[in-house]
Amino acid sequence: MIGCVTTSGTAAGQWRHELAEWTIPEHILARAPEPPWGFPVELFRVTDTTEVESPSRRRAEESLPEGGSVLDVGCGGGAAGLALAGRAGLLIGVDPSPDLLAEFAAAATRGGIDHQALLGSWPDDADGVPEADVVVSHHVVYNVPDLAGFARALGQHARRRVVVELSSRHPMVATRDLWRQFHDLQRPTGPSAELAAAVLTEAGIPVASEQFERPARSGPHSAVVSMIRRRLCLPADREPEVEAALNADSVMFSARDTTCLWWDTGTIMG
Repeated sequence: MIGCVTTSGTAAGQWRHELAEWTIPEHILARAPEPPWGFPVELFRVTDTTEVESPSRRRAEESLPEGGSVLDVGCGGGAAGLALAGRAGLLIGVDPSPDLLAEFAAAATRGGIDHQALLGSWPDDADGVPEADVVVSHHVVYNVPDLAGFARALGQHARRRVVVELSSRHPMVATRDLWRQFHDLQRPTGPSAELAAAVLTEAGIPVASEQFERPARSGPHSAVVSMIRRRLCLPADREPEVEAALNADSVMFSARDTTCLWWDTGTIMG
């Protein structure tokens, strides 16, 4: 059984607490020249529908019938679902960003893949989303305070299996030195994939876990620098300093320890 020691009584409570610690202090946020959230489309553009081999891909493929359907929740540019295009007959992408959803649709069209692109947030808009044989959700859960509710909604839409991928530690942990350098601010070291698994186990979801190293993600370096600069609530004229601090390499898109969490549906208790 997957478990994790918590300090707030429940794994779900600890998860919420550790996510809340990443809240940007008001005095820093008030000086931000633009919203620090969101993702540049060019960093999530999928140019090849064949993704690198990974446990996440294998676990989804082994439960996906030939010509079956895949629902990609928080699809972004569609990398998670498009990696299964060789076996899937239908890809359904859900994302709250119209720009990223358009990228998903464009990539699927380029690949000649039957698809549906649905604008919405999960699980708020889940009722309007069709079921699929396999549900995937990659690198989304660190934005989700109610992880158990999010996961239950994934399972309710999966006829066979759910596959969730996340970095083994909150991705912003990689920017702790930058927050210290630019704002003299100490940032958290969690939450972790281990805690996420504990939340799901606590909720009665029979989750399995596999760790692996995700290769570095490619993308325009200038877009990476710009995104991190915005995350740090800094103006555009500070980008040269941010780039120098990154040593010409992105701390957020380098190779990293990654975790695949997966479970078969129809076996959830309660």
